[in-house]
Order: sequence, then C-alpha cells, then structure tokens
Amino acid sequence: MARKKQIPYTREELFASGSPHIYTGRSLDEIAFPLGGIGTGSVSLGGWGQLRDWEIMNRPAKGRTMPNAFFCVRVVEPGEAPAVKTLQGPAGGTHRNGGHSAHRDSGEGLPHFRECVFRGEYPVAEVELSDSDFPVSAKLVAFNPFVPLDAEASGLPMAVLLYTITNHSSTPLKVSVMGNLTNIVGEEEGRVNASRKSDALQGLLLSTRKYAKDHPRYCEIVLATPAEDSWVWPQWHDSRILKFWEAVAWSEQWPPKRHGSSTSGTVGADFELEPGRSVTVLFLLTWYFPNYEYWSKADDAEHGPTWRNWYATRWQSAWEVARYAWHNFDRLLGDTRLFHQVLFSSTLPTHVLDAVSSQISILKTTTCLRLEDGTFYGFEGCGDTYGCCEGSCTHVWNYAQALPYLFPDLQRSMREADWANSMLDDGFVCFRMPLPLGTKGTDRFHPAADGQMGTVIQVYREWLICGDDEWLRRLWPKARQALEFAWKYWDTNRDGVMEGMQHNTYDIEFYGANTMVGSLYLAALRAAEEMARHLGEDGVADEYHRIFEHGSRFSDERLFNGEYYEQIVNPRAYEPWPAHLREMSAAYGKDDRFPSWPKWQFGKGCLSDQLLGQWYADMLGLGSLYRRANVLQTLQSIFRYNWRADLTDHFCSLRVYALNEEAGLLIASWPRGERPGYAFWFSDEVWCGIEYQVASHLIYRGLVEEGLAIVKGVRDRYTGERRNPWDEFECGHHYSRSLASYALLTALSGFSYSAPERRMGFAPRVSADDFRVFFSVASGWGTYAQRLDERGAALSLAVARGSLELRELTAAIEVVGRVSARVGNRRVKAEAERTDEGVRVRFSEPVTIREGEALRVRLSE
Repeated sequence: MARKKQIPYTREELFASGSPHIYTGRSLDEIAFPLGGIGTGSVSLGGWGQLRDWEIMNRPAKGRTMPNAFFCVRVVEPGEAPAVKTLQGPAGGTHRNGGHSAHRDSGEGLPHFRECVFRGEYPVAEVELSDSDFPVSAKLVAFNPFVPLDAEASGLPMAVLLYTITNHSSTPLKVSVMGNLTNIVGEEEGRVNASRKSDALQGLLLSTRKYAKDHPRYCEIVLATPAEDSWVWPQWHDSRILKFWEAVAWSEQWPPKRHGSSTSGTVGADFELEPGRSVTVLFLLTWYFPNYEYWSKADDAEHGPTWRNWYATRWQSAWEVARYAWHNFDRLLGDTRLFHQVLFSSTLPTHVLDAVSSQISILKTTTCLRLEDGTFYGFEGCGDTYGCCEGSCTHVWNYAQALPYLFPDLQRSMREADWANSMLDDGFVCFRMPLPLGTKGTDRFHPAADGQMGTVIQVYREWLICGDDEWLRRLWPKARQALEFAWKYWDTNRDGVMEGMQHNTYDIEFYGANTMVGSLYLAALRAAEEMARHLGEDGVADEYHRIFEHGSRFSDERLFNGEYYEQIVNPRAYEPWPAHLREMSAAYGKDDRFPSWPKWQFGKGCLSDQLLGQWYADMLGLGSLYRRANVLQTLQSIFRYNWRADLTDHFCSLRVYALNEEAGLLIASWPRGERPGYAFWFSDEVWCGIEYQVASHLIYRGLVEEGLAIVKGVRDRYTGERRNPWDEFECGHHYSRSLASYALLTALSGFSYSAPERRMGFAPRVSADDFRVFFSVASGWGTYAQRLDERGAALSLAVARGSLELRELTAAIEVVGRVSARVGNRRVKAEAERTDEGVRVRFSEPVTIREGEALRVRLSE
C-alpha cells in the first residue's frame, strides 16, 4: 500500500506563531491543568473550571475528587431572590458517566454557566464563564508560582485562584463568591474544621487531631482569602448539598451561620458591584502533608520509610504557607506573569510553544519530588495511584532538557545524589537511585549503558550552564569513573565501540555495536575530553580523543549502510559480565528468525534513537561525532521511514499511545526487511519524548519542516478531547521523557552558551528577520531578540531576572561591519568579526547585564 503524503501540513500550519489552542466544547473534557509546586503534589484545574485529581497527599491520585469541592457565585438584584451558579461551565467527558450517578463531588448537578472557554499557557490557566440570562460573567486565573532559578518560590504547596466577576446588568448587585471544601485529611475520626484569621487573611483550616505532626498521616488543608468583607462557615449543617443550597440560595439569612457536624465548609467574600464594574477575589488553596511515606516497606512494619518533604523544612503549616504567599503575593504573581510573558512573546511556532510550555508542567506533578535536603528526585512518570518506575532513572531522564536550564541547582542536586548513592567503587552505576536518601545502590541488575554515558555528558552540560569550576572539580573523579567503567564491560579493548551487552531505555540489552548507545559513548568521550583539558589533564583528554576518533571511524565505515546506522549483533556480548547478569539476559532466549541472536535486537532496522548522542553533541557544541553527510542522511531516513502521518494501517503489538488517523514517530522500522522474529518489544510504539528528541535534532541539522511536522503530530494528539494537553504519557502520566520538548526551543533559536567562556549565541531557524526567544541559564533569564533590515542588524539581550556576564555574543547573520553596543545608557567597546556561522561580537571587557537591563548591539555594513 502506498504511503500517504509525508508532510500533510501546509507551511502556514507549521510556522504560524501566536497564542496556543483555545479550548471549548468537547476539547474541555480531558483537561487537567496541574496546580502545585515542585515536589509538593498538585490539584488540577479541569476544563470547565472544576478542581479534580487531588494529588496533594504524597501520592498520585488520578480521578480522586474531594466531596463538595467547588466555587460558586451568589448574585442578588434589587427586589429579587438570590441567584446562585457554580463557577463552572457545563460538565462533560467522563463526568457524564458514573453508573449509579454522574459524578457530583465538584458541583456537577448544580446550576452553572452555559458558555465556557479555557486558555492554558502554562504556568497560567484562564477560564471564562458567561451566560446570557445571568447578570454577571466570571473569569478565573489560576496558577502556582513558576519562577525560573527560584526553586523556593516555585516549590509552594499551593494553588492560586483569582476570580474576577463583572456586572453586565444595568443595576447594582450584591455579589458573593464562595469556595467550598471537605475535610479529607487523615481519617474520618479526628477531623477538625476551624475558622482561622491572621493579618489580612481569613480562611478555613482542615486538619486532624488524631495524628502527631511527625506521623505519615498528619496533614492540613487551608482555603483563605484576603478579601475585606470575608467570612467563614467552617461546618455546614450537614454534608448534603441540599442543605448547602438552602443556606446560600433559598435562605434570607446571610452569610450562613447554622453550624453542624459536617466536614464540609465554606469561605466567602461579599461585595457590592456597580453596573459595568468588575471585582477580583483571591483565594489561596494551600496544603501541608509534611511526611512522605515510601510505599515499599517490610512485612512487619506499620508503615514504610518516611522522610520530610523539602517544603516541610521551609514552612511549618498550611496556614504558614498561605501567610507567606499573601505577604509575597505581588512578587510571586509578578514574577510568574513575567516568565509567562517572556516565554509566550517568543516568535516560535504555536505548536512548539505549546509543546515546550505544557511539558514543563511535569516538574509540578507527582512525577517529581524534593527530598528533605532539597535534592530533586524523579519517577519516570506516575500511575493512577503510585509513582511509576522510580529512581531518577538515568536512561529516561537522559532525554529531559528543561530542568537544567530552568532550575539548574535542582538538576545538579540530582546528579550529585545519584552518584553519591548509586555508584559503586568500580564505576558501576545503578540506574535507579534507591530511596530513602542514603540507601546505596547494588549490582544486582544491569547498569544502563545509555543512561550512564548520558550522566557524563550532563556534567558537562551543567558546567556550561553554571560555570562553577569548583563544582566540576568535585564531580570530575566520579565522571571519570562513570565513563571509564565502559572499558570494563562495554568497550573492553578501548576502541571507541561498545560491543558488550548494553542494557538501555527499551528495558532490554542490545548485543554488539550500535549508534544508539554508541553515540552517547562518543559524546561522553568528547565531553570528558573538554572537561579534562579545562582541568589541566591533557594526557587523559588525549586518550579520550584517541578512543573517540577510532569509534567514530568504525561507526561510519562498518555501521552506516548508506541511509542510516545499523547494529552488528554480537551473540557473545555477554561474556565479560558477571554470571548473574549473563543469566538474567540469557533468560530471554533466542530469536527464532536469527537463531544465533538473542531476542530483542534490531539488526538492520532504522532506529529513531540511533543518533541520541549526536543530539546531545549538537546541543552542547561538541561537534559531529560522525561524518556530517552521514548524520544528515540518517536523520532524513528516520523521518522517511519512521514517521507516519496516519496510523490507521499501523500494526502495534504492545502498548498503544497513538492510533487511528493520528500521526506519530515509530521507535523503529525495517525498511530493508530482515526484521528479527523477536524485535525489541517496544519497537512499534510511539513515545512523545523520542518524537521531541528527533524533531529537535532534525531542526538542528536544518530539516526544519520535518521537525515541526513531528511536533505538530504530537500536539494534535493532545487536544483535550481524547487526551489531557498537560499529561503526555508513556509508562505513566506526566512522563519525564517529554521534557525533551525544551530542546525544541534551543534548536529553533540555535541557542548556545558557555558560562566558563562567558559566551552566548543564537542562530534562529524561523522568523530570523524579526525573532524573539526566551533563554535561561544559571545566573539569569530573559529574552533574546534580533531584527534584520536593509540598514543592518539590531540584536538585544534583555535580562528579566538575575544577571548575565558576557565576553562574546554570536549570531547567525551575514552583516559584519561597524558595531556599536550599549547596556542601558552605558556604551560598551566591541568589535565584530565574520565566522563560518555568522558574526562574533567581542567585548573589550566582560559586560554585565543586570536585572531589568538590556545589551543592545547594532551592526551595519
């Protein structure tokens, strides 16, 4: 059967910039926009304004609702009875189906607004609600503070909800906005609802008296507002929604005061609203579940190992979190809006901004933890009720590129903890760091060759981003150990080719030479060479370079088939390994088509990940690991053979992540035939993280349309109708591999940076004549912009937060001649020279760009 058109999108569809998708109708059904801090858990904002997926209790909890948890508005017109609506649009999606009853915990059965529009530009969500026969409209702005480089501000266990009510009638109105919660902390026995007031805040405190503060079940939830005319109804008369409705919609007494035994309570704010005017009411939803209980425990233990969440070392209660948030609200809101503004002012294609922004939300979900000392830790993803595949898994987090740039201190903490706890004396690295922190890894299972080589490259990346030589010196001995472990089992003859048995991210072992793991090895050698030279170890650097050169030549001469790189299967690749690991791999058995092979090889297949190390090398300026023409041809082949514009006729034998008319990139294909009888088990699947890796790599090598087509194919699958746009899943929700999407930003902007050399560069691959993009490094973040016209080029680097020190700025433009430079009102001496890539502007002295300042460079012929 003939393949359908390779790229079914127009150039306008691929390159159009502007606001991401606006969600209405059925596209609201699957939306769950995470609201929570890094390592705090989250509650999600649903598509019609409801709160869903209450994952604040140190566990994933997909589908978990809180009874009677909803916001509503009460409106009284002169001489009329009160009118009340939930601050939600029409319930839809799975909430229509419930067997005995449709879901009702979020107020689904109550009057609501007829029109609903959802805008999600992470980290900020907006819900607009209107109804032609209701006198007010409502707009909700929801977020959790997200401030690059500020892990504390970005680690608050909190959701911010700002409701703006507008009077569209011709008469003054009495309006009340109410938020309702139910106490679900601890166990039913011992739950306490209380009103609390301090400073300008008044709120509802839900707690438990049954457990001490150091017990795993101790917890608190707060809903608070600083509104002037606010009130708290800590306990409804009873928990039936009927009695709540009687009190707010049918009773003349206001505000409601009849207390009872219910664990549901309300926080409200009253105000008078003139015609045409608006008022905004702030609610702070905070939580405090300080003690993280690990679910792996001894049979006779009451509970598993327990440690404090990092946020519990910083704040002592949910009320303290609320007070901190209120006292710092202007800063938290301002910095979050500034980040949002800078990110979304980028002139990148819409679906790229959507991919980048939506997937950084992973950092704010239960996929990610912050351990007691602040160490960042990640699962691969999370199941409905548990963390999925633990241990900051090196072969999955290998793909993630957002954390190193947005929160580089957290990224470095991950690397330090991993090697401190997972590395054995000989350099063997357990690719899943065990918990609790301080537990040492073992050699009971294979080390991951791809993940282990990736960690070496990441040390180089982190050093480029932060420029901290002392940090590099501390990590360097372990970086050498991790790299040189390859010589013990994977590359025993030190020829730059991994012929040994290589466990990898497909959860199997490749036997023999291949470039999926091999390219990571070569990139690690190149990264280690650069670090060794910087540290004055030239002999070590020379040895790494020699091995690299040989491995590169071998791969081009022996593995490249004219279209892409193949695998040379080595059935005896297990021989150097200890017996228990040999037996573990041999237990899979033999391939039935190639009887001398073990199962799960790819042989002559075209692997989408076959240039994974070259992707890293292109991001970090390490040069070509293979012949440039071969790399380009291979990327073209990956797109030609593995990307499907329509999966209707695709056979997938295992897990299905894309289907029907959707587009997707297969992990592997066999365009030349000779597919093994037992090809590795995930080969027919579609993984978003690999799609982003390949897409950004295509862009780096100039195949921009192909790269953008893959990205559009991914995001067209996540439109809210079938899947949640803020939950790309693989082996679990919020799968960390999708953090590879950040590389789309660096690829399309041609971003490069070296803090040690104080050098930054850009080479835009879209909208080069009028280009803007967000950047972030360890010292500061902001915007790069360039504008080209007949008079020359205007370049600018504006620092929004932090600072930036540069000796050199490079740009992929052709204008070289007279140069002038300023930082604010200060002139800066500079000279420009042409390079193979464009122009290099050198400053006579290092230039410091402080917060709120911009470096402006003008180049003219």
